[in-house]
Amino acid sequence: MKKQIAVIGLGRFGVSLATTLAAEGHDVLAIDKDEAIVQNVASQLTHAVQADAVNETVLRELGIADFDIAVVAIGSAIESSVLSTILLKKLGVDYIISRANDELHGSILEKIGADSVVYAERQMGTRVAHGVTLTDVSDYMTITPSYGVVKYKIPPHLDGQSLSSLEIGRSGKWEVAALLIQRENEVIVTPDQSDTVKTDDVLIMSGSDDGLENLFSALREKKEEEK
Repeated sequence: MKKQIAVIGLGRFGVSLATTLAAEGHDVLAIDKDEAIVQNVASQLTHAVQADAVNETVLRELGIADFDIAVVAIGSAIESSVLSTILLKKLGVDYIISRANDELHGSILEKIGADSVVYAERQMGTRVAHGVTLTDVSDYMTITPSYGVVKYKIPPHLDGQSLSSLEIGRSGKWEVAALLIQRENEVIVTPDQSDTVKTDDVLIMSGSDDGLENLFSALREKKEEEK
């Protein structure tokens, strides 16, 4: 499913992330203070703008609040990273992912409202790109472009549900295959449609990015229905 994504900061991590997302068909707005960097990547992205991402007026004029996701990919300038995250939260961006240099930086970002914190030294931009659009998964491994394997921890509202009732399986609505269920020290390989999942089980699945995203959207709706 095509999304509008803003990437703030075009260091190596930011460029890798932005270009991967654009190659997957998403609308990507990239923002950096360095005009030369912006010009170098402009042809690969939907929009690339030379601007100060800690200026609230600038972010408003760019329509940042209308984006589905914003990623603060700023590296060593911790103050700018924090200020950008605060502004994005203030302006009402639905989902904010912020890059952290270390645990302390990450803790600050979480406290000021980042929905997800990534550590660039531990995760490459191309891998994080899938986590940007598949926000429910804890890990993603690319098999082919736009198709991969994900790790999903079962939340309490799905406790006791069968794979069939969740439409998981190659014959299911989403065309997402269940590869295995990890339950504490037990591993269920190629589970049957009748198998049920329990809270905190780890479900390994494979499918297209669109299929996975549609599945997770449906699972979130189940949670809302139970409220």
